[in-house]
Parts: sequence; C-alpha cells; structure tokens
Amino acid sequence: MTLEETYAALEGSYADAISRLRSEKLVRKFALKFLNDDSYQLLQDSLAKQDYAEAFRAAHTIKGVCQNLAFDKLGNSSEKLTESLRGGWSEAAAPLVSQVTADYQQTIAALQKLDAE
Repeated sequence: MTLEETYAALEGSYADAISRLRSEKLVRKFALKFLNDDSYQLLQDSLAKQDYAEAFRAAHTIKGVCQNLAFDKLGNSSEKLTESLRGGWSEAAAPLVSQVTADYQQTIAALQKLDAE
C-alpha cells in the first residue's frame, strides 16, 4: 500500500499532508508515529474514570495531531468530541465517542497496512 493509498483508506488528505511537511518521507515518518501515540488510550481511560477534563485534553490532542497530519476523518470527529467535552460530559458526547472510536480504528488499520510493507 502506498502512502497515498493509505491516506485514501483513512479518508485523509495526502495533498495537504505533503504541502505541510514537504516530503513523502516526512509524512510517512510522522504518520507511522501515530501508531505509538497514546492519546486515544488516554481518552478511553479518562472516559472510564469519568475524568472529563482529561478526556477533553486527550480528544484535543488527537484533533491537533490529525489536523497536522491531514487525517481528516478522525480529525473532524475528534474536533466534534473536543467541543462536546469542553464543558464536561453531556449525553451528546456519547455518539461522538463512538464515532471517534470507529474513525480511530479505521486510521490505525490503514497505518498498520502501510507499516507492514
């Protein structure tokens, strides 16, 4: 799987990532580093502990990383979750958590395929 195909699979913008980082080598390097980022696990752990301030920070971190790497789908859903958690927990956050989880899994699956090659 090429890097461009990976971006298509995770519903990101390959062109935006290249324009930011200026080389495919750097985009690939930083995209694969996302596999070791612990922000999603922190989000899950914080939600389980009902620590919504920490969950907000984790969602905000995911959003920022995704915006920098042009992981558009996960970036958009994590941005919505970030805004929902800004004032603490609300019932509106529950479906957003599910969407972030689905988008995160899609992103990780695409990156793992890239890493395997």
